[in-house]
Amino acid sequence: MTDPNDPTDPNSTTGTLTRPRPYESYVYAYPHKTAYRPLADRPALSALWAGERKDALSLYLHIPFCEVRCGFCNLFTRIGAPDELTTRYLDALDRQATAVADALHTNTVPGTGTGTGTEADSVRFAAAAFGGGTPTFLTAGELERLCDIAEKRMGADLRAVPLSVETSPSTATADRLSVLADRGATRLSIGVQSFVEEEAKAAVRPQRRSDVEAALGRIRDARIPVLNIDLIYGIDGQTPRSWRLSLDAALAWRPEELYLYPLYARPLTPLGRRAHPSEAGWDAQRLELYRQGRDHLLAQGYEQVSMRMFRLPGAPREGADDYACQTDGMIGLGCGARSYTSDLHYSFDYAVGMREIRTIIDAYTVTEDFSRAEVGRAVDADEARRRHLLQSLLQAEGMAVADYRERFGSRPEDDFPAELDRFADLGWLDADAGPGLLRLSPEGLAHSDALGPALFSPAVRAAMASYELK
Repeated sequence: MTDPNDPTDPNSTTGTLTRPRPYESYVYAYPHKTAYRPLADRPALSALWAGERKDALSLYLHIPFCEVRCGFCNLFTRIGAPDELTTRYLDALDRQATAVADALHTNTVPGTGTGTGTEADSVRFAAAAFGGGTPTFLTAGELERLCDIAEKRMGADLRAVPLSVETSPSTATADRLSVLADRGATRLSIGVQSFVEEEAKAAVRPQRRSDVEAALGRIRDARIPVLNIDLIYGIDGQTPRSWRLSLDAALAWRPEELYLYPLYARPLTPLGRRAHPSEAGWDAQRLELYRQGRDHLLAQGYEQVSMRMFRLPGAPREGADDYACQTDGMIGLGCGARSYTSDLHYSFDYAVGMREIRTIIDAYTVTEDFSRAEVGRAVDADEARRRHLLQSLLQAEGMAVADYRERFGSRPEDDFPAELDRFADLGWLDADAGPGLLRLSPEGLAHSDALGPALFSPAVRAAMASYELK
């Protein structure tokens, strides 16, 4: 039962103001990939990148393999890689990198970088990441080849830019970590989710705490500058006491970063097929655990970067100082990676179901021509404004209004009056942020997963709603 006068109840109202559910969707990219569609004109990559700034690109290499599929996971990944599939995948990744590098170096302006003043000098990567899936599913030798593709094919200097790599307890082996440390990895992110074995099992991620602790020890021994630990709250059977146990177990390693994720039960995942508590009850539980985790980490000296991310002051940042995700381009390699130009976001086909994922990966491994964009979504002026506002506002530091005006020639309150007024009425905006700064209140940060989707355009919402899950 809901209490219409209880502001902590996700379905309550205050006067005529309806309070949205706090956990609608995690927004880590906009537009969402379910809004992408096959591109009828299949534009050439050389044309897409011809007029783009390429002096502060981000490079992402996607490895779509895991040893197990977690119950909450809807990422593009498959279990295992039989019949030398990883070799064939890396062969295709190499072909794709060659095609993309050729496209980037077409119609560039000579002499805009350092060195000899050749065309290649104008392409510069400011940050790099290996994600998945689980990149460390690859062997140590395969990780060497992955780094070679990034450096020799794409021209990224992995020892000179921040390089973030995702791993798991079972694949964070000493030989793999040694390769990554030697090749310049600055950040290792490990998905622990829970140090309580019963909770890990409930999340369909069976693991022993002793194995998790051993993996964390190996990561510290590798002396990679930043350790990030992912934890999840809202797991079936989790209590404030057991949540505190996982938080303290993670804090014992004094990680430079901690990510606290609310559990989602998404369609086509193992947890999505289970019965769950009432939405209101589960929302209340997750909000309680979020606030407990946030307050505990703040008390331990961490600073809040976003709803999910907490960082030790002084820890190296995961992105370059001169890279801005709102404006700079992204080069994604691999069949689950996205690429961003100012006018088009593009990728390959997307799926969650294992059969469809296997089909897409198999098709990727036999592709010879990677010179054109296949699936994507155009980003017009309105969508660019939404993306900038959304990705800036979801950061705890907020958004400088002057930066928005310089880029778009308008003010966010003029472009999105209804949305910002509603956020203010809900208490999600920091009234004391000062002139020129648009920043979320602590309650606004807590409701990031409702605020982000509220900024989606009607067209993107319609495309997402019409997407056929597979």
